[in-house]
Amino acid sequence: MKRILLPFIHLLFCCSVFPVSGQKVPGKSGYERAELFSIVNIHKKVFNVVDNISWLEDGSGMVYRTKTREGQQYFLVTLPGLKKQPAFNIQRLSDSISKFNGQKRNGGEPEFNNMKWKNKNEFSFFSKGKRFSVNLKTYGIREEKNFPNNRSANSITSPNKQQTVYLSENNLHLRNLSDGSSVQLSYDGSPYYIYGSYYGWDQIMKGESVPPEPRFTADWSPDGTKILTQIMDATDARKMYLLDWSIDSLYRPQLLSYYRASPGDSVYVKYIPVIFDTQTGKMTRINLPALPHFLGVSFRWSKNSKYLYGLYYHRGYKKMELLEVNPENGNTRIVFTDSSKTNIEYNTQFVNLENKGMAFITSEKTGWNQLYRVDWITGNTKPLTSGNFVVKEIVNVDTLKHEIYFTASEKEIGVNPYYNLLYKINFDGSGFKLLTPEPLNHEVSFSSGGKYLIDNISSPINPTSTVLRESRTGKILMKIDSLDIKDLQAEGWNYPQIFEATARDGKTKIYGALWKPTNFKLENRYPVIDYSYTGAQASVFPNTFSKALNSFYGSAQSLAELGFIIMQVDGLGSAQRSKIFHDWSYKDMGNNLKDHVLAISQLGKKYGWFDTSRVGIFGHSAGGYDAAHALEAFNDCYKVAVSESGDHDWRMEKAWWPEMYAGWPVDSVYQLQSNITMAPLLKGKLLLIHGGIDENVNPSATFKLSEALIKANKFFDLLIIPSARHGYPAAYQNYVTRKRWDFFVNNLLLHNPNQK
Repeated sequence: MKRILLPFIHLLFCCSVFPVSGQKVPGKSGYERAELFSIVNIHKKVFNVVDNISWLEDGSGMVYRTKTREGQQYFLVTLPGLKKQPAFNIQRLSDSISKFNGQKRNGGEPEFNNMKWKNKNEFSFFSKGKRFSVNLKTYGIREEKNFPNNRSANSITSPNKQQTVYLSENNLHLRNLSDGSSVQLSYDGSPYYIYGSYYGWDQIMKGESVPPEPRFTADWSPDGTKILTQIMDATDARKMYLLDWSIDSLYRPQLLSYYRASPGDSVYVKYIPVIFDTQTGKMTRINLPALPHFLGVSFRWSKNSKYLYGLYYHRGYKKMELLEVNPENGNTRIVFTDSSKTNIEYNTQFVNLENKGMAFITSEKTGWNQLYRVDWITGNTKPLTSGNFVVKEIVNVDTLKHEIYFTASEKEIGVNPYYNLLYKINFDGSGFKLLTPEPLNHEVSFSSGGKYLIDNISSPINPTSTVLRESRTGKILMKIDSLDIKDLQAEGWNYPQIFEATARDGKTKIYGALWKPTNFKLENRYPVIDYSYTGAQASVFPNTFSKALNSFYGSAQSLAELGFIIMQVDGLGSAQRSKIFHDWSYKDMGNNLKDHVLAISQLGKKYGWFDTSRVGIFGHSAGGYDAAHALEAFNDCYKVAVSESGDHDWRMEKAWWPEMYAGWPVDSVYQLQSNITMAPLLKGKLLLIHGGIDENVNPSATFKLSEALIKANKFFDLLIIPSARHGYPAAYQNYVTRKRWDFFVNNLLLHNPNQK
C-alpha cells in the first residue's frame, strides 16, 4: 500500500522573498508589503495543515502532524472510536530525547522522521542513521540495535540474515555472516565497468579523467538464493562539463564533469541487468540489450522468487512492455505491450497480484488513460474502465473483496478536469462507484488494512479540509481538521480567480488562474505576467489550495503585489488530460505558447483591467525556454521576458525529455524550434539567468543563445550565478529575485525601482 504524504508546500526549485511594487510608483513600502506574501511568510500565517500521516499497525487509529497556533503538534485519531486527542506531550518527549542523548535541546521542535506506530503507546522514528523506539506510557527511549535495515551504502544483507552481498573494487562479493568468509562473484569489474552500481542523476566528478564513483544497487530474491543487480558500463560514455568559478580559495576554475546522454547519442552510460546465483556463483544476463542509463528498467522479484517482472520502455518511448524474467536463464516473456505513434508516458500505473494470477495496468490506447486487467499467464487483456475520462493513480487494491481503488478526472460533468476524485471498481469491471462526490480535488491516503482513508479536499478557492472516510462507501466518518487562513486574509490576501478560455482548435476548453494585487482596482489597467511552464510532462493549473498559495515556482501573490496580474494556464499539449489533448505538443513544443496567447487575448476582451499591450513572461527550466521563445516566436504578444535556467536547444538537453516529446531519432524539429536558431527573430526585453554549475540543464545552452543574440545584434541582459545548480542557493535567492522583479517593474511598468 502506498503511503502518501500531503505536505502544505511543495517547493519545486526554491523559496524566495519577492520584492513588490504598487501599480503606479512601486516604492519601498510596496516592497515591504510583498514580503508579506512570500512563501516563507505565507507559511507562517497558515495553520492546521494535516501531513505526515501514520497508520497504527494494530489498526486502532492513525497519527498525523500539524502546525497549530501553539506550535507543532501530533494528534491521534482512534478507530473505530473516532476520538481525536494529542498523540503525546511533545515537551515531555523532547525532554526525554535530550536526556537520552545527554544534550540540551537547542530550541525548535524535534523532527520524527519515518515514524512507525505499533499502537497508540509505541512508535519508532529515524534520526541520524539510527532508529529509536518510544514508550509513551513511560516516555522511555531506546535505540533499536537490530531494526530491519539490511541495506548500507555498499552492501545488502540476505532475507535470512546469513549472507551479505557487497561491492568492493568494482566487483561484487558474498560474505558469510556466521564465519566471516567471503567469495568473489565477479572478476572483470573496472573503474568504468562496475558491478552492482548505477550512475546518480546529479553525480559530478572533479576533473576530466576521473571515473564515476560506484553507487551500489542489488536486490535479494525473497528465498535468498539469487541476487538481481546490474553492471554500469561507462567505457564508451561521453561527458559534459562545467566550470566552477565560485570557490574562494581557488584562482583557477574547477573543472567538473558528468555523464549525461544528449538526444540521439549512440554512446552513453549503459546498464546491463544480471542475476547471480548465491549457491553456485553463476551470473545470468537478462535477455535484453544494454539499456541507456536514462531508460533503465526496474525489475521486482515475485514473492515466490520464481520470476522477476517490470516495465520496459523502448528508446523513443513509442513502445512499452510488461516483462516476466526467468531468473534461471534470463529469458523474458512479454505479458502486456503498449505502443503509440507519439509516446508512452512514464506514469503508467501497474499492480501485480501474484496470488491471483492477474495484474492491473493503465494505457492510453483508446485516447484516454484507462484501467485494464491482464491475465498473467495468457496475457489476455480486459478493459475495466472506459470513457472520456482519465485514470490517474491506483491507490489501493482489496484482494479479499476484489476491488481496486483509483483516482480519476474528467468523469463527472461540471467538475474542473484537473480535480482528482476517488473511485472503485470490481476486478470483473462491475460496481464502478464514485466515493468522493464533492466537486473538488481529493488527495487520499489509505489505512494499512484499507478499511479507512484520509481525504484532503481542496481547490484553489477552497482551503483544505481533511476528513476520515470509510473506504468502501466513501462515507465521511469524521472531520479531522480544516485549514486556518485567518491571519493571511487579515493581510488582504484573496483567492486566485479561475478562468476558462478556448484553445487553438476552436472548441477545447483550457483552464487557468489569475492572481491580482491586494490593492486591485477595477478602474486600473494592469500589465500581465504569464508564469509559464509548458514542459509536456507537467501541468500548472493549481488544482489544490496549497498549489494556489505556492503557485508552481513561488508565491504568485507576492509577484502580483508589484502591480501585475499573474496568469497560469494549461494549453493544448500539457499533461493530465486526454491523449489527444497531450499529443498537440509532440514534436511541436515550440508552439505550446499559442494557447497562452489566445487566453491573453480572450481575457483582454473580457476584462478592461487586463492590459494586453503590456505582457511579460517568466519561467524556469522548460519555462525558461518558454520565456525566451516568447520573444522570438510570439513577440506580437509578449514584450518582456525573464528566462531562468532555460533548455534553449533540446540537442543540448538530457536525452529522455526531448526524445520523449520532440522525438527520436533526432531530426529537423530540434533545430527549427531551437531558441538559438531563432535568435535573430528576438524582439523585446530579455533577461537570461542561469546557474554556473547546473548539471540538469547545462548553462552552455544559455551561453550559446547569448552568443547567437550578440551575433544578431540583439540586446539582452545576462546574470550567471557561479555557485548555483538548477535551483538557486538560499544565499542568492533575494538577489536573483530582486533582479528578476526589478526587470519587470522597469520594463513593464516603465519605472526605475531604484528611483526615489
